[in-house]
Amino acid sequence: MDLSRVQARRIALAAQGFCDPTHAVPTLRTLRRTVERTGVLQVDSVNVLARAHLMPLYARMGPYDTDLLRRACQPDARRPRMLVEYWAHVQALMPVELWPLLAHRMEAYRERRGKWGAVEERPGLDADVLSVVRERGPVTARDLEDEIGGAARTREHWGWNWSEARKMLDFLYASGQVAIAGRTPTFEVVYDLPERVLPRAVLEAPVPTPEEASVELVRRAARSHGIATARCLADYYRMRLRPGATDGGLAAGPAIEALVEAGELVPVRVEGWQRPAYLHRDARRPRRVAARTLLSPFDPLVWERERTEQLFGFHYRIEIYVPAAQRVHGYYVLPFLLGDELVARVDLKADRATARLLVQAAYAEPGAPATTAAELARELHRMARWLGLDEVVVVPRGDLAPGLAAELALDG
Repeated sequence: MDLSRVQARRIALAAQGFCDPTHAVPTLRTLRRTVERTGVLQVDSVNVLARAHLMPLYARMGPYDTDLLRRACQPDARRPRMLVEYWAHVQALMPVELWPLLAHRMEAYRERRGKWGAVEERPGLDADVLSVVRERGPVTARDLEDEIGGAARTREHWGWNWSEARKMLDFLYASGQVAIAGRTPTFEVVYDLPERVLPRAVLEAPVPTPEEASVELVRRAARSHGIATARCLADYYRMRLRPGATDGGLAAGPAIEALVEAGELVPVRVEGWQRPAYLHRDARRPRRVAARTLLSPFDPLVWERERTEQLFGFHYRIEIYVPAAQRVHGYYVLPFLLGDELVARVDLKADRATARLLVQAAYAEPGAPATTAAELARELHRMARWLGLDEVVVVPRGDLAPGLAAELALDG
């Protein structure tokens, strides 16, 4: 079967939930439907606009009460926990039922004894920390720093200057011996025993073989992608194409072959793609997509940059870690999805002290429609209201900035 790039793009957008009917007031049911489309919500500490895991829900559901996500991550008397954090794509919120599917990954981390050597440097400390968590209940790394000792976190080398307590808890988390119970208001991770975090039914569910788990993970990746190469299917849950010791035997290649044989995946050729592709048999093939939203750099639709370029002709690189003088488009740049195309990109910042949404740069893509500035202005007003900001301010940087400023002035 041959598909055009436009057809593939629309299939991908539908699979990600951009063709779902909107709800005037999103509910937990809306959130559940959305997470069924995305599979996971990547978690990241950058908060220049909004936390990474909040944005994909906004892009698909529109303005929503972020307390819905808190409720999905916290059990109550009426419903069990819906989502939990684990290393699914990367650090991500995922449906709790994925926990048994990733048990082999957890076991592989346990056998590797951690990623930073902290476990080997202090033998027995992992068992001591686990005992403290068992006795004390939910804890942060900061809660344990004095007891554990060792090097505390410093202000140097931002991002990975973890304390000994943080490294040890991360090992226990990666290996499934503790789970993430939540986050503090300052985004610190709160750890607890899995049996105090996850529903009993999840913990008592049988653990599938690596082959069975691989098939289910690829099946979910294929549903979320709609259409994808083998490389993209493997990347969705960060699997290898072939079995390896570092991921507990999880492998996408044999799983793809099994799903093709079962008829769930259909081999196809896509215009302009160099690699073979696979279409999920249940993927929607819409004739039209009427989206209008901004996408986080960590949105599943665009996180695999080669796929983004193949689908949309959109060259996208995150520049957070690039020195300011060398940035091309800005620090926190969001693609603007209009219809079924990425037509612009904007560097955004929520200036919470002044209640302003700052557009620090705005660029149109080649061939962007004449309505781009007007449609983007509408979307920025919508986002500002969702973030509780009163005003949108455009810095005169980028070819789209003058037109965007003019449209915002008209709307204002």
